[in-house]
Amino acid sequence: MTRQIDAFSRALVALILVVVLWTGAALAQQASTPDYTAWETLATRAESMVDTERADDARLETIRTQVAEYREQFLAARNANTARIEALQAQLDALGAPPEDGSESPEISEQRAALTKQLADVRAPVVRAETAYSRANAIITGIDRIIRERQADALLEFGPSGLNPVHWPKAIADVTQTFSNLWTEVSDNVTSQSYRTRAMQNAPVILFYLVLGIALIARGRPLAHKGIEMLSSGTRRGTGVFRFLLSLGLILLPYLGVVCLVQGLNATGFTVDEWNVLLARLPLWAAMLFGILWLADQAFNDDDEIAALPLPKAERPRARRISNALAWLYVLESLVGTLIELDNYPTETVAVVQFPILLLSGFFLFRLGRVRNDAAMVGSREARDAGPGDFRLRFARLLGRSIQILGVLGPLLAAIGYFRVGEALVYPAVATLALVGLVMVLQKFLISLYEMVTGRHSKGNDSLLPVLGGFALALLAMPFLALIWGAREADLTEIWTRIQEGVSIGDARITPMSFFVVLAVFATGYMLTRLLQGALRTSVLPKTKIDQGGQNAIVSGVGYVGVITAVIVAVTTGGLDLSSLAIVAGALSVGIGFGLQNIVSNFVSGIILLIERPIGEGDWIEVNGTHGIVKDISVRSTRLETFDKYDMIIPNADLVSGTVSNYTRGNSLGRIIVEVGVAYGTDTRKVERILLNIAREHEAVLMNPAPAVDFMGFGADSLDFRIRAVLHDIGLGVAVRTEMRHQIVERFTKEGIEIPFAQRDVWLRNPEALAEAMDKRNEPPAAPEAIAPEKPRSTAPRPLVSDPSSVEPED
Repeated sequence: MTRQIDAFSRALVALILVVVLWTGAALAQQASTPDYTAWETLATRAESMVDTERADDARLETIRTQVAEYREQFLAARNANTARIEALQAQLDALGAPPEDGSESPEISEQRAALTKQLADVRAPVVRAETAYSRANAIITGIDRIIRERQADALLEFGPSGLNPVHWPKAIADVTQTFSNLWTEVSDNVTSQSYRTRAMQNAPVILFYLVLGIALIARGRPLAHKGIEMLSSGTRRGTGVFRFLLSLGLILLPYLGVVCLVQGLNATGFTVDEWNVLLARLPLWAAMLFGILWLADQAFNDDDEIAALPLPKAERPRARRISNALAWLYVLESLVGTLIELDNYPTETVAVVQFPILLLSGFFLFRLGRVRNDAAMVGSREARDAGPGDFRLRFARLLGRSIQILGVLGPLLAAIGYFRVGEALVYPAVATLALVGLVMVLQKFLISLYEMVTGRHSKGNDSLLPVLGGFALALLAMPFLALIWGAREADLTEIWTRIQEGVSIGDARITPMSFFVVLAVFATGYMLTRLLQGALRTSVLPKTKIDQGGQNAIVSGVGYVGVITAVIVAVTTGGLDLSSLAIVAGALSVGIGFGLQNIVSNFVSGIILLIERPIGEGDWIEVNGTHGIVKDISVRSTRLETFDKYDMIIPNADLVSGTVSNYTRGNSLGRIIVEVGVAYGTDTRKVERILLNIAREHEAVLMNPAPAVDFMGFGADSLDFRIRAVLHDIGLGVAVRTEMRHQIVERFTKEGIEIPFAQRDVWLRNPEALAEAMDKRNEPPAAPEAIAPEKPRSTAPRPLVSDPSSVEPED
């Protein structure tokens, strides 16, 4: 519990810090006044571009960024002077509307005119900012429309097919010319005396970088694997975390080797022009390659403690090989794209050069989608009955089906002539797989981190914090997923701008800032309420003379009042006018009166129980024949723990309006009655003394009031007595009754007193006639031929007789 409180406190401090920083940023934006002169010039030029639609995409993106910056300033200026406007409007509302007959005093009229003028002056910047904000929105919408239309036209453009043999000679010639140019560039520099002289001067540096780079590339990954194997053999706490951190060496070490190689090659001075472009992008390609290889190793590792996707072990090597092939193809596509960009290949050459890479990528996508896993079919009964741990496999199966379709459809469309559509289907699918793998690997790391921090080595993925962490990772991956599938950064910033703009509810506008303010204020009020409740429960109320039930009622009441107050303060602090909800509250009152009357009745009854306290926590009560101990009283229901150790939830309205027996209200005293009977002829005075001594000698029986023995009467089988005794704790009633009955049996046996039981004697009249009839019934039957025909029996009922001798035996 302490750990949870500490975690909650740290989260609250972080939340308050974020709110403070956000508030400072908002105030900084409000402090800057927009330059409307420069804005007018920019807006005019941007509207001209939108109208003519002649500017290229890069120019449109640049102008859009500038307009978006001004829009942020207008958004901040639109919320300026809010407090001043509200104050002036409140003063005008206090003056009321001017009388129609003109009987208003001159002082009031002058004051109203002055306030109206001040309100107009204060609102003028706000109105201007709102107008400029709307204009900026229109410009941005127009630019986004133009860019999206151009993207759609380019995507659906029909071009040459890479399978057309007519384009192959030209493509081969262009590619050959590219490599020839690269070789010529290097060979010319190598044969140049000045370049060789400079290279010889940098020989130690070049040698150092080349040797170090080759060593890191050749031995970096094996060293990282060896370290991971050493950690895997241990069982110490935090092994999973350190193993994950060490596995990053599979990316970092060879990447540093590539960087060293690039530095060494640049130090030679032989690489210029196109080679510099390629070498500048080489570290990025290395990071992509080693990163995807690392993801494949982590996702499909043979060790179940490492594998993020628990496929059958026979399928994991196959999945790794296919993923590695996709990684190389993905980097190769980027390399070929760079060469195409440098030499400006024609569309025919582009289609021919890139189609084999696209075809192989689609092929390996299809094969990766066919990797078998043990998950139930998505949508089937087995999938619905499967546990939550099978979700990753079911998601992998669904994703596998999708990439199979894309792996076939992409190359097919490219072969037809829609090459851009094929690219837009295959390569984003590869990047999506990498992103999904990264999310799964990071979630596995969060589980290991949770186990290391908490020390719980059970199923960490069934705990709440790792699940929430995985959900947060999935949310963070959404923007990157949108970028992978063609969304622009401007689209994401536009969504964020719309979120910052907020949602209007009546006269109030809810923004992320106001939402976090409401959340922070409510969390603070809730924590203060809980702290106050804890102080009352443990420090203040135990020192008073209030009973336990009253203390629980006070603590509960403070909790309800504190939470309601925190909600009201948080909502008003966030800028919501509760008076605007009066109409909604009035409409809801109808539903409360009809549909929610039972809930309201229970709620009011709960308040009554907490105030009047006819029952309290710990009381022994009886409701509708059920006995139990009151464990909790809430505003809707009361929890009763029966003596059979199950909980019974009783609506509070039943406790207020029904009949409730409270055995321990005010004190725990209670009376018990033990009844016993003795045989006729027993000395009743002696029985009375014995029973009275038994009651007096029991330690749970009070002497004031003293126990008593009553001679109840003459029963049908016994002389009836009863013991009446008051106990200091009625909760011991069953045990005391049992002990008294044991002692009664022991004492009566010792004194020779009989405890009778009911006996009945049965008397038969004329038993001789009944015996003769039974003898005749038991005689052996006659021979078959002597048997007379059976007479038909009468169906009439026979008369009842009291004399058995008058009953004739049957033939």
